[in-house]
Amino acid sequence: MGGTSSGPENVPPIDVPSEARCQDIPPGPGITDNEIVLGNASDVSGPVPGLFEAAQDATQAFIAYFNATNDLCGHSLRLKTYDTRTDASADQQAYAAACREVFAMVGSMSAFDSGGASTAQSCGLPDFRTANVTAQRAACTTCFGAQSSRSGQWPKAFANFARREDPEGSRNAAMLYLNAGGAAENAKSEVRALEKLGMKFTYVQAIDVAEFDYASYVQQLKDRDIKVVFFVGAYQNSLRLRQTMAQVAYKPGIYFRDPTDYETAYVEQGGASVDGTTVALNFVPFEEAARSQEMSIYLSWLQQVKPGASPSFFGVFAWSATRLFVEQAVGLGAGLSRAALVKGLSRVKNWTSNGLHSPQQVGPKVLGDCWRFIRLEEGRWSPVGGNSYACDGLSVG
Repeated sequence: MGGTSSGPENVPPIDVPSEARCQDIPPGPGITDNEIVLGNASDVSGPVPGLFEAAQDATQAFIAYFNATNDLCGHSLRLKTYDTRTDASADQQAYAAACREVFAMVGSMSAFDSGGASTAQSCGLPDFRTANVTAQRAACTTCFGAQSSRSGQWPKAFANFARREDPEGSRNAAMLYLNAGGAAENAKSEVRALEKLGMKFTYVQAIDVAEFDYASYVQQLKDRDIKVVFFVGAYQNSLRLRQTMAQVAYKPGIYFRDPTDYETAYVEQGGASVDGTTVALNFVPFEEAARSQEMSIYLSWLQQVKPGASPSFFGVFAWSATRLFVEQAVGLGAGLSRAALVKGLSRVKNWTSNGLHSPQQVGPKVLGDCWRFIRLEEGRWSPVGGNSYACDGLSVG
């Protein structure tokens, strides 16, 4: 690794471990004399256009930041993007091409990530993903998520929050989910895991991706007098569900979501209909960027590569995944290889990307158990129960 440079004004350089030594990096797929090509395969087109485009934007932002501040043993980084089109076959095709064309994958995100799992493993391709969504991807021995996870694991903090906020309502809760990809797999296990902690889901319902009229589902919520609603799916579908609720004057006491709804478009398009949305977060809120140098750098460089782009949950962990690649590659120096990267990743624990997010167990592929909560009121997100993470352990569904 070359020496650090001052880079653009007020932008700190990448921290280069002093033990890193540079000689000639061995040739291989995606490696030239002066460049290392990385890949990102994410859902950009499909039923929900731009679904995970933010993951590609954030990956490109970190690469731009890195290239402006340093180099990897005389090599710059270049990103090659693939569109997995919200389709398992497209994911497999992207990874078949990536095996030949890039050195490693970074920041990828797909709702149907099972498709390329065996392909990545068979060619030994290091896959530093935003997150593993399906059990098949998590089982891939060369695939790791910057947001760590394991199929069936859920934070106890979710149930603890619901039971604390509405003890009675948490015994008559609902789970609605998109009947596709990881959403269907994860929603069912979440119900089982949270019921072990004292919650009771009396209405569990899949919604087909092609379904655009949510009125019957909302009517069921209203008829059953359900006060606590969980939903698993894209923010666009969550937005449709909340707008339907508003149309029939139904508003649950808790509308509980993962960070997918922590999105500018959700707030701007939803208006008053999405007020009251509660989101579980495992990273520094954008509103608190002033207290996180890493978040500030992400926000700044995102605007440099794509002016006007909104930060997102997927962007945060794609940025984190790309930083993780850089730190691992820097440590290997001339020993950089696909196999060495995979070995290094398998040992990563308590990864926070310089405090950007709560500790993630990347190597063991165990879900991080530290979460905090925010709620949307009058178009503004505010902390619920303080701004510290609740690290309550895990439940398995």
